[in-house]
This record gives sequence, structure tokens and C-alpha cells, in this order.
Amino acid sequence: MSPIKLTRNASALLTRFFRERETGLYLIAAVIGIVGGVVVSAMSWVSQQAHILIFNAESQGRLSSTILNDRPYLLIFPAIGGILIGISLYLLARKGGRHIVDPVEANALYGGRLSVKDSGILAIQNLISNGFGASVGLEAGFTQLSSSVASSIGCKLHLRREDLRTLVGCGSAAAIAAAFGAPLAGAFYAFETIIGSYSASSLTPVVISAITGSAVSRSLGTGQFSIDLGAIGPIAALEFLPVIILGAICAVVAIGLMRSVATIEVVFKKLVPTVALRPFLGGCLIGIAALVSPQVLAGGHGALHLDLVNDLTMKTLLLLLALKALASVVSIGSGFRGGLFFGSLFMGVLLGKIFAQIPLFLLPTSLSQSVFAAVGMSSLAVAIVGGPLTMTFLVLETTGNFAITSLVLASAITASAVTRRYFGFSFSTWRLHMRGENIRGAHDVGWIRDLTVAKLMRKDVQTTDSDISLERLLAEFPLGSTQRVVCKDKNGAYAGILFLPELYSMVSAGQVVDLHQAMKLQSNYVLPEMNIKDAARKFEEAKSEVLAVVNNARQQKIVGLLSESHVLRRYSEELDKRRSEVLGV
Repeated sequence: MSPIKLTRNASALLTRFFRERETGLYLIAAVIGIVGGVVVSAMSWVSQQAHILIFNAESQGRLSSTILNDRPYLLIFPAIGGILIGISLYLLARKGGRHIVDPVEANALYGGRLSVKDSGILAIQNLISNGFGASVGLEAGFTQLSSSVASSIGCKLHLRREDLRTLVGCGSAAAIAAAFGAPLAGAFYAFETIIGSYSASSLTPVVISAITGSAVSRSLGTGQFSIDLGAIGPIAALEFLPVIILGAICAVVAIGLMRSVATIEVVFKKLVPTVALRPFLGGCLIGIAALVSPQVLAGGHGALHLDLVNDLTMKTLLLLLALKALASVVSIGSGFRGGLFFGSLFMGVLLGKIFAQIPLFLLPTSLSQSVFAAVGMSSLAVAIVGGPLTMTFLVLETTGNFAITSLVLASAITASAVTRRYFGFSFSTWRLHMRGENIRGAHDVGWIRDLTVAKLMRKDVQTTDSDISLERLLAEFPLGSTQRVVCKDKNGAYAGILFLPELYSMVSAGQVVDLHQAMKLQSNYVLPEMNIKDAARKFEEAKSEVLAVVNNARQQKIVGLLSESHVLRRYSEELDKRRSEVLGV
């Protein structure tokens, strides 16, 4: 047997093993966990070295806790970073670059397919943005790169659509678990944010990836994120009320932040028509904000720990919150690459401490400022990032304090409920919404788009001219030969549908038949690119069991025929298939 044939046989056996055996998926999940841990450690190290080299950062490279008052000249570097990002955006635009699909969009619309090349570009841009001080975290780069590698492995092994979506979740779970040393938070981040649902079939691989990613990052000296809240006494029932109020406040602030990003983007587009110059202007504004406080720079790891342990006045807390919010929305709105994951945690700490200093005469509580800071941290992150259980477990794993868990969960659920009720998006889905993608989460709706009218229609359509005589029509289409005939005008455009049983019934009853009046659905048709959901809506509007398919709305050339019964049957079959995938049966 030739070496090529041996290689093909081995490849086929390997693919079959990973497709048909759960243990194969578990092995891939472990590999993805290792990849996630390495990606997080490598990107974190590069970012720290950049902060030390560029800003001479202290505190083990934590830029946001470094004192830069005596070196204001360093604050030109965000603008320099903006120039580099602008150059990259210009080069990508010249090559006809499209927007980079993120893990949420990939799982919702593309069956878990991600480009490693595009994700690598985003990760590099994220490192440049964070390394030069833009107010963005690295979590977007972590999850993007890890998930794309996971997707690539799944594609090479020809895994099923649902398995591929699970592997994308594994990549994100490994990245978040590795970044914070929190396997439970990483796993539930995958379930709540990336996969969109919890299922028995996805539980084991996602947890394996999260645990492996956390272990690898810890062994490499990263993933150490811990908070000391001190001792917490018994929690009275009335003390849930202030944390629930705080959760609602966090939701309102989060909605304001997310809307502000869209507003800033519009402002930058109007002020600076050239996309390559927007990050430079944004970098200048970030540098100005950093002159007031360097805590606005980068993700804010050092600043979070610094502000958590220090007693700050209300005025200082409000100033820091406003500056960090401004720097974050300007960074993202002007074109820097990154997300609000860690920024939302940091701003949540500030918001919690501000709330703790408000006189609550009607809400007596013995909870400390640090407890409110932890509650605010999780609640603001829930409202922006999504995932109430994700952030609850993150607080639990980073504090090691079980007593606070119920308070955090109550506040997180409140923040999630208020955000969903009055806004309806997380930050990632809001960004997609701004691009015209109307999705609310990572639930798999891509199959709806894949199931188009072009794939469902019948092409063997009986057609005739709209000016045909009744006698000729009856001669060409005897009773029983077909149920309907699609008519076209002298230009070949769609003119309507004649239902033959009705015509023959009218003729046999001796009625005078006008074919032009007998034509139905003259202005009702569907297009080949419409998905199955759009087609079902067209049937409902037309109150018909069949519709003609035309090539486009302008020419209206007849290309096929679509029946409502076939659409509903295929829709039902696909729904049953998705339910089976979720249940793992």
C-alpha cells in the first residue's frame, strides 16, 4: 500500500474516532485547554513587557497602578498606539478586509467556524492597543485566538456542527479560566455567552478545557487573580435589598456605557472621515484622561486591586469612574481593539464603593465597602458581558468566600433582568446589532440562514404567458395534469398564478372566465436568498399555500415554486434536530 493511501486511511480512522466517540471529543477539549492556557500566558507576558518597556511600569508590569505624574511625556504613547492601529486598519481595508467574526457570532450564525488568520490579526491589534495604554482588556484577544484554534481543529477533523460549536465554547472557557484562575467561571462563560445553552453533551468537554486551561496558566505563572474581602458575618434578609438596588443601578450604568460606545463611533465617523486617523485621535484623548489619573490605562488590573484596598473619597471614586468610562468608550469607539470584560469589573468595583458611601437611612446594613465592591464588580460585568452564573462563580473563585455568593447572585440576576428588559443586548450582541445582525445571543440561528428558498424550492415549474386564451390554456393543461400554472408577462416577468381546479370548476358551472381576474398572488412572491423564516412570514402575509420564486425584485424572472407545507416540514425537522443536539441524543 502506498504511503499516500496509508496517510488517507489513517486520517479517515482518526476523523471517525473523534466524530463517533465521546472520548475523542474529550481529548480535543484537553488539547484546547492547553492552547488556551498558553495563549493567555503568552499574551499576558507580551502585554506586561510592553508596559514595562514603553511606560517603565511598576508593580510587576501593572500599568494602571503605576505613578506617571512625574513622566507626563509617556502619555503620548496611546496616540502612537493609535497610529499603529490606524495603519493596520488602513492596510486591511486596502486588502478588502471584512469584519472579524467573534466566537458569539460564529456560534450563532456560522456553525462555529472561525478564521485563525483573522483571529490572529485581532489578537495582535488587541496587544498593540493594550500594550500602548488604550483602555481595553486582553480578554477579547484571549477568547478570540483560543476559540479560533479550537474551531480550526474541529474543521480539520470534519466534526458535526454542534460539536464544532462546543469546541468554540471550549476555547473561550479555557481562555477565561486561564486568565482568572477560575475554571467554574470559564465553563459557565462558555455555556451562557458562547454556546448559549447548557447541555449534557457539552458539559464534560467544556469543563475539561476550563480546568486544563487554568492549570496550564498557573503552571506558567499567570492566571493569579484573587481578592481578599476579609471576614463576613451572618447575612440578614434585609441586606439583600441594598444589593438588589445596586444590581439595578449597575444595569442602568451598563446600558449607558454600551449606548455611549455607539454614540462615540458616530461622532468619530463624522469628525474624522478617514478610518486610519480615528485611533490616533482616540489615543490623544486617552492620554489626556491619563494625565488626571493613569488608572484609566490598559485593562485596569493594578488599579482594581489598588482601589479595592484603599479608602477613597466619594469625589475621587466618581472621578475615577467617569474617567475610566470615558477612556473605555473612546478606546473602542475610535477603533482600538479589545473589550470591556475587565474594564467592567474595575468600573463595577468603583460603582460598588460609591454605592456603599451613599447614606442608606432606610436600608440599614452591616456590609463593608469591599462587599459592595465585589457585588458591583459582578453586577456591572453581568450587565455588559452577560452571564449571571459566570460572574457569580468568578467572585466565588477569586475571593474564596462562600458567604458572599448569595448576595452576588441576587444582584447579578437583578442586573441581568433589568438589562434584558430595557436593553436586550450584551456588549458583544449590541456590537453585532450595530452592524445590522439582529441576534440576542449565541443560540444557533445560523441554520435558519443556511436553509434558504433556493435550497427548498422546486425548479420544475409549469409556466405560461399571461395573455393566453382560455381555450389554449385548457388544451395545454388538461384537468389533473397539474394543480397550478405560473404566468409571465411579455417581458418574462412574474404575473400571477392560475389554480386549474378552480378554473375547471368555473368552466363546468358555465361561468364566464377572465384569466387576468382569475390570476392570484400577483404581488406576492419570494426571493431565492430569503431564509426559511422569511419565507414562512411571506406565506402568512399572502394567506396562500404556494408562492412563486423570482430571481430578484426588479426583474422578477420566474425561477421556481415553493409550497408552505414543505417549508413547515423542513423547519420542523431542523428544530427537532437542534433539540436532539442540545439533549445529546
